[in-house]
Amino acid sequence: MDKLEIIGGRTLQGSVEVSGSKNASLPILASCILTNKVVLKNVPLVTDIQTMLNLLSSIGSKIKINHQNKTIKIDNSKKHKTVAKYQLVKTMRAGVLVLGPLLAKYGKATVSLPGGCSIGPRPIDLHISALKKMGAKIKINNGYIHATAKYGLKGAKINFKKVSVGATENLIIAACMANGKTILNNCASEPEIKDLTNFLVKIGSKIRWINKRKIEIKGVKKLINANYPIMFDRIEAGTFMIAAAATRGSLAIKNIQPRIINKEIYILKKMGVKIIEKKNKITVIGSKKLRGIKINTLPYPGFPTDLQAQIMVLMCRAIGNSKIQENIFENRFMHVAELNRMGADIKVKGKQATIIGNKKLSGAELMATDLRASASLVIAALTSSKKSTINRIYHLDRGYEKMEKKLLKCGAHIRRVK
Repeated sequence: MDKLEIIGGRTLQGSVEVSGSKNASLPILASCILTNKVVLKNVPLVTDIQTMLNLLSSIGSKIKINHQNKTIKIDNSKKHKTVAKYQLVKTMRAGVLVLGPLLAKYGKATVSLPGGCSIGPRPIDLHISALKKMGAKIKINNGYIHATAKYGLKGAKINFKKVSVGATENLIIAACMANGKTILNNCASEPEIKDLTNFLVKIGSKIRWINKRKIEIKGVKKLINANYPIMFDRIEAGTFMIAAAATRGSLAIKNIQPRIINKEIYILKKMGVKIIEKKNKITVIGSKKLRGIKINTLPYPGFPTDLQAQIMVLMCRAIGNSKIQENIFENRFMHVAELNRMGADIKVKGKQATIIGNKKLSGAELMATDLRASASLVIAALTSSKKSTINRIYHLDRGYEKMEKKLLKCGAHIRRVK
């Protein structure tokens, strides 16, 4: 099993190109079921993407990957199978996103319930209740969702009980080929969902954002072929921003849109980090005098939960104490034990973590517990003295494309060990 060896103490310098967004690519790939031929550009070739491609292949999509230019061609000319098996859905929760498009296009779908998640439960009851309002008949037997809509899905007014990214994505996709008009209220409004709706409009869907949390979708009978570039990965951008600040380096972060990461820029500036913004890049310049801060994780445009673990490392280097209130997921402080083993002083009580600042971290043997926790351990190791070894980095590979190679180019002392 691969691991990373990192010798800390070097500042990150130079520039880094941010990859395409994993969290935008996954629902867009699922939505490709609705049309015949699609070419997607700027797709990050991480393991979660490969899992989704394997899932699409298993139900009948023909897929060609150009690794050099990160382009994926999808051909759905032949009719799909409508069963998404457990072996593929279990490894990635986004697999359930094929439920909406299969049901919309073929009137039936059998999709495995996704497995558990190390950062807390993410129930799919919102997906199921909303699809039922659109006329689907749904039963759950033997770990599978069995859904049918004999005469097709029909438009409906749907009010989500809480903001859910996955449910919003699944219902947007399903509504594109439903009969009539669908109104979705209390939607998630992450940039990745905007990217999904932009793609769906490109292939012929009729979608209108009424306001930040409300979407109108008029169903159509057929969708068209298209080429589409995936947006940048804002979580990868934020991770490199924090890594540059934590190592007190000077790093240009390219292939981004700064307006989309306004909150992250604001928080880092508030902590004392210098950030120079330009059209498609920012330059992050670290400071020896970082200030402690209080952060609440919130749905977009709030501070993202997917950067909570990473910024905690930066807080360890600040003068004064910091607090993080985790409002999105349960059990998302699993990285704290590993950071404390490195010399951090972090106390967790319920959904709040208190970080005692001005702590020097030392190298250690570490264990990654989830995708973003593994990124926080990489940043901690970069700032520490001596050598760290991070085990179970398959978590990291789920969402970061060649992270160690990008860091190596920026001056980090890092290598992957088999």
